[in-house]
This record gives sequence, C-alpha cells and structure tokens, in this order.
Amino acid sequence: MAIDEYFIVIDDVWEVRTWEAIELALVGNNGSKVITTTQMLMLPKHLVRLSRADQKFLDNHPDDISEKILKKCAGIPLAIITMASLLAGKPECEWSMVYNSIGFHTTDNRETEDTMTILSFSYYDLPPHLRTCLLYLSTYPEDYFIEKDSLIWKWIAEGFIDGKQGTRLFELGERYFNDLINRSLIQPVESKWNGRVDSCRVHDMVLDLMRKLSSIENFIAILGDNVEGAPAPSSVRRLANQNRIAEHVNSETMVTRMPKVRSYTAFKCFIDSQDQFLRFKLLRVLDIVYCSFEKGCHLEHLGDLLHLRYLRIRFNASSLELPIQLGNLKLLQTLDVQGTLPASIVHLTELLRLCAHEKVPDGIGKLVSLEELIILNGCSDKPKRFFKELASLRELRVLQFATYDGADESMHGDFVESLSNLQKIQHIGVYGSAWHTDTAMWEAAGFVLPRPLHYLGWQAIRLSKLPSCINPTRLPNLAHLELFVITMDEQDLELLALLPALCYLNLTTESTVTASNINSSDRSFFQKLRYFETDAMVQFEQPDEEDTSVSLHIWNGEDAMPFVSRKSNDSRKVVPSGVMPNLEVLVFNLPLRALKGNYSDYCGNIGLEYLASLRELRGWIVCEDMPVVERRMQRPSQPSHVSYAALAALRDACNVHPTFCMLRSY
Repeated sequence: MAIDEYFIVIDDVWEVRTWEAIELALVGNNGSKVITTTQMLMLPKHLVRLSRADQKFLDNHPDDISEKILKKCAGIPLAIITMASLLAGKPECEWSMVYNSIGFHTTDNRETEDTMTILSFSYYDLPPHLRTCLLYLSTYPEDYFIEKDSLIWKWIAEGFIDGKQGTRLFELGERYFNDLINRSLIQPVESKWNGRVDSCRVHDMVLDLMRKLSSIENFIAILGDNVEGAPAPSSVRRLANQNRIAEHVNSETMVTRMPKVRSYTAFKCFIDSQDQFLRFKLLRVLDIVYCSFEKGCHLEHLGDLLHLRYLRIRFNASSLELPIQLGNLKLLQTLDVQGTLPASIVHLTELLRLCAHEKVPDGIGKLVSLEELIILNGCSDKPKRFFKELASLRELRVLQFATYDGADESMHGDFVESLSNLQKIQHIGVYGSAWHTDTAMWEAAGFVLPRPLHYLGWQAIRLSKLPSCINPTRLPNLAHLELFVITMDEQDLELLALLPALCYLNLTTESTVTASNINSSDRSFFQKLRYFETDAMVQFEQPDEEDTSVSLHIWNGEDAMPFVSRKSNDSRKVVPSGVMPNLEVLVFNLPLRALKGNYSDYCGNIGLEYLASLRELRGWIVCEDMPVVERRMQRPSQPSHVSYAALAALRDACNVHPTFCMLRSY
C-alpha cells in the first residue's frame, strides 16, 4: 500500500493464514494503525498490546526463565494474564519449577494448546474449594453475564463454602469470587457507575476447559446446542439445560434415568411438562432462568423437594401463583421468584435471601436469618406492619422495596426505629410514591445510617433537609446516592462533595445552591464521582480568571440566577481541571422560560471545560411553561425555534471541552 499513513479496521479474522495474507499488503508506515477483531489465539505477538501490566510484571524479572515464559505465552493476552497471575503469588525461586511442570507443545497448533496447558496448570494450582467453585461456572452458557450474588448463593446452597466462626457465608463467598478474579480465571464486570463488581464473565477458553474437566470428573452434565460429552445419565448429579429451542426430555424418563440429580438449571428453555423438574427428590438447587412454561403448568410438587436450598424461577410469562406447599421447604436459603408468594413462606426460618416480584405476606419479621430482602413491586398489603417487622431482621445487608401509597407519620416513626436495629445494612433502596419527611423529627426519633452503607437509593423519601448522618466521617463507604432534599445550602453540598467513596449521585432539590471558591488543585471536591444527575441547571464558573478556584451553581430555575451571562471564556489564563476530576456523565435540566432566550450566553458557557474526564452531557430541555406557539416544532434551520437554539448552545458548550464530549438531549 503506497500510502504515507493509514488506519484500517479488519473485522472477524478466523485463521492465521488469512492474517498472514493481509499482513503482506501492510507496509510498516510510521503512525499507521490496524485494528482487528478475532476469535484467534495465534495472533502475531507484535499486534498484541492488551496485557502490558501483566507483561511488565514478567519483564521486570529479566532472568532467562522470564524470557522463556514470555516466549511460551506467544503474545496471547489470556496466556500472559493467567501466567502472571499464577506466578504473582509464588517466590521467584519456584518459577523454574512451574515452567518445567507445564508440558508445552510442539504441534502446529501449539499456541492454543500451550494456552490451554497454562489454564489447566492454573486450575490445578487452586486450593480444592476454589476448584469446585470454578468448575461450577461450566453451568452457564457462553458469553453469559453471571450475577455475582446469585452465583455465591448457589455456591452456598451446594455446600461449596465452609463457614468460619464469625464470618458470614456470603462474605466468604465474596472472597472466593474475588480470588478467582485476582487469578484471572474469571473476568469482572463492574456496575456502570459505582465501580462495584456485580457480575462476571468467563473467557471461552476457560469455559471450554471447565466443561471438559466437569465431564471428566462427572461434576456437571450439560444439555444443549453445541455441547458434547455428557456423562451417563445414571451418574448425573448436576444438570444444566441450555437448549433454547428444543423441548425437555419427558419427565418420567428423566426421573428414571437420572435419580441422583442434586442441581438443575435451565436457561431460556421451554418447560413443556407440568412437573418436569419437580420430581428430582434430592434437588438442592433449582434455577429456572427466563424460561417459557406450557399453558397450565403448575408447581404443586415444589413442596416435595425437601432438600432444596436454592430456588429461583424467572420466566417469560405473567406471574404464577406459587403453591402453599412452599412452606414445607424448611432448608431453603434463597427464594428468588416471579410470582405471588403464599403466606406459608414466613415459616422458612433458614431463609437468607428473599427476592420477590410481588408483595410479601404478613409475618416477614419471623424470617430472622434474612440477609437480603428485595421486593420489586410494593412491599406488603399492610405496610405499617411491614415497617414494624423490619426491626426483627437484624442480619439484613440488603433492603429494597417500593411503596405506592406513601407513608403516614406513624409509619415514618416505625421505619426509623427499624433502621436503628439494622446495623449490618449495606444497601437500602426505597422507591415508588413520595414520602414527605421532616428530617428534624426523624433525627429526634434516633435516625442514623449505619457505617457499612455503600448504596442509598432514597429518591422516594423527600427529606426536608440533609440528615446530619450523611457526611464523610459517618459514611466512608457510600458509593451510590440517590437523594431528594427539599432545602439545601452550600455546607450541605460541600458535605456531599467530601464523601470519599461516592461514584454515583442523583440529587433532587428545590433550592438554588452554590459551592463557592472550590480549590480545584487538591482534587477533593467529588473526587471519585463518575455520574452526576440533578433536576436543576448546572454551571461551573471561574470567578477569578487568574485563580484556580471554581464555583459550582445548581439553579432551580425559579430563584434569582446565581450566575451571570458570559459571552466568552477566551481571556482566562488558567483552566482548572481538578473539580469532579473523574466525572464522566453530567445530567441536568434546562429551564427554557427562565433563561428568557439567552441560551448562548448561559448554556454555551456552562463550564464543561473544567470537567477533564467528562464524556457525555445529557440535557433535559424543560418547556412546560413555554407558550404553545414557542414550543411548536419548526425546521432546525429556523433560529426562532427555542428548543433548537438551546440545543445549539449546549452543543457549543460541548465543543469547548478539551476532549470529546457527547451530547444527548431530551
């Protein structure tokens, strides 16, 4: 290619010889770039730039054995990452022994085989409890996002996690999960904005290896498309059905030929028999994920599965009414169901996790072992009793529910009293219709939030002012905050800004607030915040063009404007960049009527250039109070169209940003 520079994207290269043919046409011009997507493992080493940290780890040990190990990794990211993780926990004097223990190959397909060998060695290097947990991941389909919490609760139900005195089983399971991440055997998937790992994925090669080992060790049998090597039916103890289109085997045949099944999982299958999976009498785990049920399918036999520890039923249909016999499952630890719960569930005293799509029955306070209570639609037909009963659930880590009829003053008092008992709570979410709350009354009743809290979703609770317990000293772990505070001042905003772990903030207030003279050089103002949303208009302003301090204005659109019209910022000598240094997304409202047509002056200079990491601006254009004639849609080329003028001003603001900032408007 006789071109000075080029940039080429090549999609879906499957064979080495294909790449070699392409490579002949690529002249090594300085500055040229080639990006390719592939399932291949045998990419030329000079193309791989994905594992620099792990390769650097090996490069920093420049003896012969490091060079040999890097050579055998052949530039394959998965091999480098896995090998680096394997060696990181071993003294250097053992590296030669590790290298010699791995039987590398000399065949034409040696890169693939060597990578599989490295993975296999890493697997056998695990302690026994981690091997078992890793093998269990072969239950899941390829490219599946595995929910961390559900996986850990299944490990617990299977008996893979041995409890230690003073340590909760779930916390121990989290350690196992994190250990597999640290060894690069599973890939963490972070929640988008709060930085917490809430799921994982398994590399295709790791999954292939786990499936082979599971088959050899008779650990799991997998039924489904593109799956081979299921063991003899009579020896099956764990069964996973991943066939999305075929009907299941007749239940009588399954029971007769597979009497030892202890775990049954179905992903996106069609359940064609009324009691198909309900007659495996030794089941400890029953996981039905987004399956379709034949019309008339009933679940009465659930009550006969007396060994059941884990029950999850999520399906593609309207809710089922779950049978009263559910109360017979005295060993049940996890109940995660999409359906109407019977009153008998309050007798499941071993229950640790309850996730319900519908309201829970009265008596929830009897489930004193509960660590997680999640109710997606409502809470109870008798919410006052529900709030009182929460006080008995002292082991709760996660509490999430919705109310659709609000809450009266006495219910507020019950809720505050119950919260004072939940000293282990880490996640609280209250959604639905609004509660109007007198913060002073709550605090007089003893309201306080526990120190371990990392998630607080309280958009439904309209606080009269910011509670004193929401401060950086009291809540050092708070990473996710959704808050409605009617009256705020500068001190309140500064307290929120100093929360050391805060990554996500959705703030609604009826006040206009300004944080003045923020010292951007110490980077302490919302230092970890990645997502900020508010129902007000936001502007960042540099009062002194020669100073590094910045002011943040949050304007409700009704009070006097806290900022002035600014034609241009070109005269500034210093552009501070330490305010919200990690903010990636900013969402705010744009009150058209209150701006009185000065869109370019106010919207075009909102100070996005101070947000060094900003990637996306979302502007909600509010025009409810505009006269109908002014709101009428016209061609964008017409400058009199107010929405277009505001949008153009926001686009100008994005253009000022030193890096790329995308605009989304609504």
